[in-house]
Amino acid sequence: MRALFVGGTVDNSELDMDGEPPAHYPENTGGGRPRYRLHHVGRNDGATAYAVYAAPETPDDEVERIADERDYARRFGATEVRSGLTAM
Repeated sequence: MRALFVGGTVDNSELDMDGEPPAHYPENTGGGRPRYRLHHVGRNDGATAYAVYAAPETPDDEVERIADERDYARRFGATEVRSGLTAM
């Protein structure tokens, strides 16, 4: 699975992850506030192909605009799934 970042200090960065995406990245910052939150995932044949993480201060509509502009779903041949992930 590929983690994709929108906003913050690592905007437009990517990294490979194993397993299902955590609700926050990194999972344990020690500061009590996550640096990035899971915004939505893309699935391909039921498996997670990518996960979009956004800086907490980035508005949801801005994350969607950027993700659409970067065309993550097409790039990974996946279907975007939001289903309440922004509440995480």
